[in-house]
Amino acid sequence: AQLVESGGGLVQPGGSLRLSCAASGVTLDYYAIGWFRQAPGKEREGVSCIESGDDSTYYADSVKGRFTTSRDNAKDTVYLQMNSLKPEDTAVYYCAAVDRDIIATRPLSYNYWGQGTQVTVSS
Repeated sequence: AQLVESGGGLVQPGGSLRLSCAASGVTLDYYAIGWFRQAPGKEREGVSCIESGDDSTYYADSVKGRFTTSRDNAKDTVYLQMNSLKPEDTAVYYCAAVDRDIIATRPLSYNYWGQGTQVTVSS
């Protein structure tokens, strides 16, 4: 299985970005997908998760109301829509997959990881 993130970049505070996580070698229908981020000198932080069954979602308090995760199973792709971005959202963002119908917020819960995409929020 391979996960590839895209959509990162430089954006001004208050702006928006949409990250994509495209899968190959697996059918994402059966996988819970998590989004994590890691800023320099900090631990990897769980941002959101979407279950494989009923598409229930979880968001960290720091992004609740601003970020939305969704999936398009026909394209084997999961998205993270990020609005009202703040400088503290600056980090490398990773998607991860686990073949269970769960909400998982810890990195160790996931089997597969993408390579990451840089998001920089700065004026």
